[in-house]
Amino acid sequence: MDKHLYLIALIPPSEIRERVHALKLEMKERFNAKHALKAPVHITLQMPFRMDDEGESTTIKHLERFASGQKPFSIVLNGFDAFEPRVIFVKIENQRPIKELHQRLKRVLIEDLNFPQKKVINELHPHLTIATRDLTESNFYTAWSEFKNRPFEGSFRADSISLLKHNGKNWDIYKTFPFQDE
Repeated sequence: MDKHLYLIALIPPSEIRERVHALKLEMKERFNAKHALKAPVHITLQMPFRMDDEGESTTIKHLERFASGQKPFSIVLNGFDAFEPRVIFVKIENQRPIKELHQRLKRVLIEDLNFPQKKVINELHPHLTIATRDLTESNFYTAWSEFKNRPFEGSFRADSISLLKHNGKNWDIYKTFPFQDE
């Protein structure tokens, strides 16, 4: 049976996505780092995992139920940060609500969907990646010297989570699960 690759994420609204996507394109053009373009702009809540079609429908049911019990919250973006020497990202100023959401999601993944503990992100560091894996070390330091003091501000309301599915080349937003209406 075919197993597909999925990940669970928060997807910002189009205005933020466009601004961050432009940064990803800049990283590709100026620093030859294009890997981050394979996924839509997102904040990872659960790293990639494989499952078959039956697992997919069960996961969708649980994510629908989970999301409908969550309340929308605000996310504030401010500047850039990095995981040396490969990843540069837009920094999230108020990480706590995302980390709390992740803790609740983690329980669903482990208790309801039987994810092995080691396959679930233990310590989440929420961020919006603009360059990753294929950013060489020397390009990282060149880019980082410029981005570390560069301004970037924005905010948005997180009001859903999304299941992304890999199509063999890139990630697609497959299903979105809205939080409870206020």
